[in-house]
Amino acid sequence: MDLIPFILNVGAALLMGVAIGLERQFRQHPAGLRTNALVCVGAALFVSLSQLMDDRDSPTRIASYIVSGIGFLGGGVILRDGMNVKGMNTAATLWCSAAVGTLAGAGFPAHALVGTTVVLGLHLGLRPVARRIDTRLKTAVDVETLYQMRVVCQESQEGVIRTVLLRHVNSLPKMTIQKISTQEVEQDGRAAVVADIFSVERDDRAIQDLMSRINIDPSVTSVSWEKVTN
Repeated sequence: MDLIPFILNVGAALLMGVAIGLERQFRQHPAGLRTNALVCVGAALFVSLSQLMDDRDSPTRIASYIVSGIGFLGGGVILRDGMNVKGMNTAATLWCSAAVGTLAGAGFPAHALVGTTVVLGLHLGLRPVARRIDTRLKTAVDVETLYQMRVVCQESQEGVIRTVLLRHVNSLPKMTIQKISTQEVEQDGRAAVVADIFSVERDDRAIQDLMSRINIDPSVTSVSWEKVTN
C-alpha cells in the first residue's frame, strides 16, 4: 500500500468517526467526539498495517481481533446504577465505529460511508420512536413494573419492618418481592430496608398504599419508592 492510499483510507476513517462522534457529543454521551474518532482511526490503522506488510489474509484476521478487542472498551462505558443499566447504546456505537474504521482502513471508503449513514440514521431516526414508546410506558398499566421501596427505621426494628413488607406485598396477588436487603445510613441507630418489588402490571396506587401502611409504624423515619427498569 502506497502512502497516498494509506492517508486517504485513514483520513476517511477520521472523517466518519468524527461524524458519528459529533452526534454522540451533542447528546452528552460518555464516548463522544474524540473517542469515536480514535476508535475509527485506530481500527483503520490496524487494518492498514496488514496491507502495508502485503499479507492478504491479515486484514480479516486483524478485523476479528478488533471485533473482540473493542468489547473491552465498550464494557468500560456500560454502567450499572442500581437496577438500571446505562451505556449500552454508547458501547454499541463504539462497536459500529470500529467496523466503519475497519472498512475504511481496508480500502472500502464507500462501504464505510454507508455504515456511517446507517449508524447516524439509527440514532437520529429511532430516537423519536423510542421516546414515544417510553412515554406510552409511563402511562400504560398493562406492563410489568419493578418498584424499589426504601424504608428508614430504627436499627433494632429492621427485622420487624422486613416482616411487615413481606406480609403486605405477599397479600397482593400480582406483586412479589424479588430482593430485600439492609443498608447503612448516616443516622446513628438507623438502618434502611430496601425491597425490590415486581408487579405483573403497573400499580402505583398499591405501592402508595403500601408506603402509607409502612409509615404508620412508630419506628419508621421515612419511606420512599421509585419505579426502576428491569
